[in-house]
Amino acid sequence: GPVVGNWYRILDRLIPGNTKVVAVKKMVLDQGGFAPCFLGCFLAVTGAVNGLSVQDNWSKIQQDYMDALMTNYCIWPPVQIANFYFVPLQHRLAVVQCVAIVWNCYLSWKANRM
Repeated sequence: GPVVGNWYRILDRLIPGNTKVVAVKKMVLDQGGFAPCFLGCFLAVTGAVNGLSVQDNWSKIQQDYMDALMTNYCIWPPVQIANFYFVPLQHRLAVVQCVAIVWNCYLSWKANRM
């Protein structure tokens, strides 16, 4: 929550406004920069918390990362365009957290299957 909330404030400072073009620009930055990094960190931390060795964790990340990222790109771009275009900044995190319930279930399944 706090990481994403701060990210949205940064995006609003970098790309002010709420037009369709602005929403697409924010989505591209979000999905091109934030999402891949956040996903990699999530998988790495999950593997470490599950007690995987560095080598096993790296192998698991290599196995899961691209599939999870492609699934991310099927779900999040439309959500984020709508979020950035229709939803005021103070409510964006709540919208994302509603979708994230399903997304986090998927990520947990992906990260914890052996």
